[in-house]
Amino acid sequence: MGKVYALLVGINEYGSAARADLRGCLNDVAAARAELERRAAGRLLVRTLLNGAATANAVEAAIRTHLGQAGPEDTALLWFSGHGTEYAARTTQELAAEPTGRCQALVCADGPLPDKRLGALLDGAAAGGAHVVAVLDCCFSGGATREERGGARYLPPLPGWRPPAVSRDASGPDTRPAHVLLAASRLGQLSYERPFRSAQPAGGADGADGADGADVHGVFSYALVDALRRAGPAVSARELLAEAHARVRRLLDGQHPVLFPAEPGGLADRPLLGGAARTPSPHLLREGPDGWEVDCGRVHGLTGEAGTEFAAARGVVRARSVAADRTLVDPHGWVPEPGSVHPVALSALALPPAAVVVSGEGAAPRPGSPLLRVAAEGSPEAERAALLFRVEVRDARAHVLRRDGSPYVAPLPLGGAADAARLTDCLTRLAQWYRIRDLSSGLSPLGGHVRVEVLPWGDEDARPLVPDGNGEIVRAYDGPREPWVSVRLRNTGDRPLWCVLLDLNDRFGAGSALFPGQFIGPGGTGYALDGAPVQLSLPPSRPARPGACARDWLKLIVAEGELNTVPFHLASWDPDGPRDRSGPPVDGLLRLTGRPGPAGGRDLGPARPAAPGQWATRTVALRTVAPDGGTAPDTGRPVTAPGG
Repeated sequence: MGKVYALLVGINEYGSAARADLRGCLNDVAAARAELERRAAGRLLVRTLLNGAATANAVEAAIRTHLGQAGPEDTALLWFSGHGTEYAARTTQELAAEPTGRCQALVCADGPLPDKRLGALLDGAAAGGAHVVAVLDCCFSGGATREERGGARYLPPLPGWRPPAVSRDASGPDTRPAHVLLAASRLGQLSYERPFRSAQPAGGADGADGADGADVHGVFSYALVDALRRAGPAVSARELLAEAHARVRRLLDGQHPVLFPAEPGGLADRPLLGGAARTPSPHLLREGPDGWEVDCGRVHGLTGEAGTEFAAARGVVRARSVAADRTLVDPHGWVPEPGSVHPVALSALALPPAAVVVSGEGAAPRPGSPLLRVAAEGSPEAERAALLFRVEVRDARAHVLRRDGSPYVAPLPLGGAADAARLTDCLTRLAQWYRIRDLSSGLSPLGGHVRVEVLPWGDEDARPLVPDGNGEIVRAYDGPREPWVSVRLRNTGDRPLWCVLLDLNDRFGAGSALFPGQFIGPGGTGYALDGAPVQLSLPPSRPARPGACARDWLKLIVAEGELNTVPFHLASWDPDGPRDRSGPPVDGLLRLTGRPGPAGGRDLGPARPAAPGQWATRTVALRTVAPDGGTAPDTGRPVTAPGG
């Protein structure tokens, strides 16, 4: 394995009456170093910057010179423990990049290091191919600070702290970060430090504060180091964050650690200290403040408790109650270790499956999947089904039709067992896709609080585009050039709301690349692709002849807290490709992996509500129309950033 370059920054003493000192940051750094030395013995290269040595220039230089040495097989890790701050965004660039209307910064020994500046430095360290990880234990670190509950890790900005705006390239390059962030708290939240027993627990015990011999640690650092101590050698950032998140919530209210970016199969699913990305589990079982819980709930399609069951490697857990973002469960037939985290998969459904009516020549196949149920033609079950597939077999081909007889997909060959399995794959994909597209919270207090606005690219003063008589926003090619638009999300409410914007295409694929999941402040605006243009185009399989078109559905999900977005990713259906074993298996709802195996805030300032509670959805339909004449470029994805 490659080397691990670690830069550990801890600041207890800020050396000014205007800056509150902290007590646990040096302890955090010492604990992190000890654990890294144990896990990466013989390949760890550490540099520490403590107290007055941790100036903004020194941190920047160490990222460039120390972390910048890391190569393709290496890991570069920044661990910062100290104060954080935030200030009002003022410039156009800051407002476009900060949907809460606030900019965040780490507070170094001599002043602020803006989070966007830090992000650019970390991405620069990743330019050589290294896996770059940042752990930030300070308030507002979800944007990129610390208070003891009783002592927050936050400093209000001083008059002289006005860092220059970081330029953003709006021409359309890939703006996704090249590093993964494990943050102590959401953007806008405080993070806390408190006394713990001197020895870190070896299991699920959370430690007692106020005891003799207790050491002060950041709550997040304490939880993360302990999770790392007990984890296997290939543990991912996602798995570590899940366990640390649950531990922090058991210890206190109002602090929710954050993982970013959280797209499945990406940086968050690489082993923390190096290695290839792994296929993530769509759901994780963890011990929360109310008992064992799975990180999905009503927003992921679970509408009731009856029949809902999750499978883990050692057994199953059954739902006790379903909340917006999580499901409280009881283990059956096994006892998980206290404080542990387990990948689980939804293995029993609470929603009725789609009805399949099969007719035609010869012995019709009977698709086997809990997402599908074969019904008789004209039966009450078929008539009542919210989603109905009519499979007609003619000339050794399966025609998958809607109620009105129009096709969902091109006819599929049906000559043997492999073709029958392909048909089941197709029907299962369609069922998953429609469950996402038609997901609705019903009447919700959050309904209408966040607007989705689609505008012509380059004209921010233009009025948002409006749907036509068919309920679709239509954009046409201008000669050979595909249309560009800007997509923005406006929070018209009076509180921060978490938003994710899904793109569902007419080839039955879905993903969250446009706006992967972030809080938008009251009155604030978030932009898809960080404000870069969204390019609409026809897929390669669809020649740009007059009359050709492509459809996309922009699905906004709004919640009071973060939601698990892994189940909302589906590869587009490809009838000619190999069987997609990474897609949703036949034993679950909104699952993307294979079958389960056998049986003291550190920032001063007001805390903000953290309970996810209510959620709402909104869907905007887009139709991209080919030019009346000429040839459109064959660009690939129907919705993307230029050059993406």
